Amino acid sequence: MAKKRVVISSTLEDILETVGENIKLARLRRKITATMLAERAGISRVTLRKIENGESSVTMAIYANVLFCLGLEKDLLRLAGDDPLGRRLQDAELTHTTERVAKRKK
Repeated sequence: MAKKRVVISSTLEDILETVGENIKLARLRRKITATMLAERAGISRVTLRKIENGESSVTMAIYANVLFCLGLEKDLLRLAGDDPLGRRLQDAELTHTTERVAKRKK
């Protein structure tokens, strides 16, 4: 069975490309070869190349593992950390009700 390809926006493609470039720059600054980083992360060089090119076919767990191998795993904590829209919605109490929905009787 063929895998279903996820369609992403051009904005997200640009972001992933930037993330990939940043990962590559971090690797080069540390003077780590692609082969070394791939071995440390337990992935192939082809997969590392996909990451450094910002391809969306690579799972987030593999991106996270590569960041961990570069000592950048704490950068993951920044993802969705500052959420001004969510905070405004929360403050306006638009995200959920405070009342619980009654359980259905069997």
